[in-house]
Amino acid sequence: MRWQGQKVGDVDAAALPGLEDRSSVLRTVTTPEFAGMTFHEVLSKSVLNHVPGASRMPFAWTINPYRGCSHACIYCVSPDTLILCADGRQRPLRDLEIGDEIIGTEEQGDYRRYVRTTIQAKWSTQKPAYRVTLADGTILIASGDHRFLTEHGWKHVADAESGQRPHLTTNNRLMGFGIGSADSRVDRTTSDYRLGYLAGMIRGDGMIFHGSYPSKTRTREINMFRLALVDPEALDRTRDYLAMEGVSTHLRPFTAESPTRRPANAIHTAARASVQKIEQLIVTPTTPGVNWFTGFLAGIFDAEGSCSRGVLRISNKDAEIIRLIEEGLRELGIPYVAEAERPNGVRNVRVTGGLPSRQKFFALTDPAITRKLTLVGFAVETASNLRVTEVAPLSGTRELLDITTGTGDFIANGVISHNCFARGTHEYLDLDGGADFDSQIVVKVNVVEVLEKELRKGSWQHETVALGTNTDPYQRAEGRYKLMPGIIEALAASGTPMSILTKGTLIRRDIPLLIEADKRVPVDVQMSIAMYDDELQKAIEPGAPTTQARLDTVRALADAGFPVTVFLMPIMPHMTDSVAAIDEGLRRIKEAGARRVIYGALHLRAGVKPWFFQWLSEARPDLVSSYRGLYPGVSAEAPKAYRQWLAKRVRPLIRMHGLDGRHEDDYPQRVRPVRFAPTAASAPTAQPMLF
Repeated sequence: MRWQGQKVGDVDAAALPGLEDRSSVLRTVTTPEFAGMTFHEVLSKSVLNHVPGASRMPFAWTINPYRGCSHACIYCVSPDTLILCADGRQRPLRDLEIGDEIIGTEEQGDYRRYVRTTIQAKWSTQKPAYRVTLADGTILIASGDHRFLTEHGWKHVADAESGQRPHLTTNNRLMGFGIGSADSRVDRTTSDYRLGYLAGMIRGDGMIFHGSYPSKTRTREINMFRLALVDPEALDRTRDYLAMEGVSTHLRPFTAESPTRRPANAIHTAARASVQKIEQLIVTPTTPGVNWFTGFLAGIFDAEGSCSRGVLRISNKDAEIIRLIEEGLRELGIPYVAEAERPNGVRNVRVTGGLPSRQKFFALTDPAITRKLTLVGFAVETASNLRVTEVAPLSGTRELLDITTGTGDFIANGVISHNCFARGTHEYLDLDGGADFDSQIVVKVNVVEVLEKELRKGSWQHETVALGTNTDPYQRAEGRYKLMPGIIEALAASGTPMSILTKGTLIRRDIPLLIEADKRVPVDVQMSIAMYDDELQKAIEPGAPTTQARLDTVRALADAGFPVTVFLMPIMPHMTDSVAAIDEGLRRIKEAGARRVIYGALHLRAGVKPWFFQWLSEARPDLVSSYRGLYPGVSAEAPKAYRQWLAKRVRPLIRMHGLDGRHEDDYPQRVRPVRFAPTAASAPTAQPMLF
């Protein structure tokens, strides 16, 4: 495995002071992808860890493929950033959810190409940001740690606070197509846009007929409107827009599917008043505005346009329609050429300027037919001027989001952007429970091979193996090392039941594997979700998956047939222990499809307690005195009286929501995974992180 920009070095003997067998360390790895983190890749002699007092446990063995946690989110962009989706449309990052299909890139042969990928996780944080301005007018808002692809490889937005790293300068050009300056004149919610769309669609592909048929007794007047299309998106939009103008139409099959032809449906009306109204609606205004032209171009493209091999064309015989197409493109600043008339009388208007012009056309006009918009398979080429003209810091902090994708990147405001990968606690190997947990990650790279050998031993009794009791198996690093698929397969193949606890939404990647494993052995899945107040969750878990993202993961697992348990832990005195807060959390847990809840109060271990109180003194100084009374000593759990009080409050609510529930006091000590630990930035900012 080789990460771009990574440095591989000899192991520093002082780096892992608690590791007895230093010969097991293969190498240390640092990479801009995980700035500030060091990965110690080790060869483990044994991976199955026996649990002392197993007779009191629901499992006898554990596996921890990682030590430390890399859920520290640093690559972040503005929620308003437009992300290119698989259907060709661009949507704000804030509107996207885990599981959505978007466009990423991957190297195929000599070229990097646009490919489909899915969102595997979504993150939120608050931090300082920069504004990156490109020569074509594209603007990007991102953290200084975020990386974009340039002609010279991946580069961070800004240099490191200490030391040096590749970062953007005005000599760099980003890869992609950009989105240019926003055209504030365009408003696709206006009636002008709708009327323009109807004019382009119906004049391009519709049929209006007036006639009369005499008979022996009377002359019958015929009025008919019909629009037949194979693409339901354009047909539905046209029908909706007509309805908004007071014209009702009927939907019926038009042509049946054949081996060489897709089925088509038609909307139609034979009401004279409706047909006359349609004729009035599609007349060109005396002075059409920018929104009418924008709608007209969308409609005529849906009716008569194509985008073959990346070339956008609109064809028609009608000279007036060709004139309107040209005038509309000029109005929107989209370059084009009008080709010579062909022998059959058809003329093409072809958009020039490559992918940037094509994407500008789609972004401004928003055609309905998505199959014409796809970029999948096209090579990444930068035809527009995406030179960096300015990188400017913005004042204060702001909400930023990022996502994990299957390709490791996504298209943000038309340029290729690197993605985030996933956060947590540690006090083993003599590393502290603060910054070391986030910055010194031990990876057992041979975990699958060793596990397979141990499972083949004749002494193996196929007892339940738990993952996630110490560190999260679906932390960010798993997005790169991909150890869990092999672990799941090895356990299932050997007939070993497994239990997985995580707060990482990356588990959705492995749902198909878990479904197959569940056919062979019992598979228990648990999700840790402690906070249901978004602001509090951001303050305490600034880099972790959002509460909603984790609830969506519960829903995905439940829909796959797993009876998911949610760990409602820790419940924090005076912050999340009110009836209203607990009731809201249980309501959302139930709606997500979980079957069971395990709850418990905050427990502060010795290595975590100083970090927590440092955060509390800054975020909630009014609670410091109360917490010191509740948590005296070096390491403490909430007093028994508080835990009993909490149980009396929570149990009736659990029953009310129809959930099965248990207090952590009724649950084995070794399965208390949700504890406080600091974030990657704990030392300077003293913000703790739940794990």
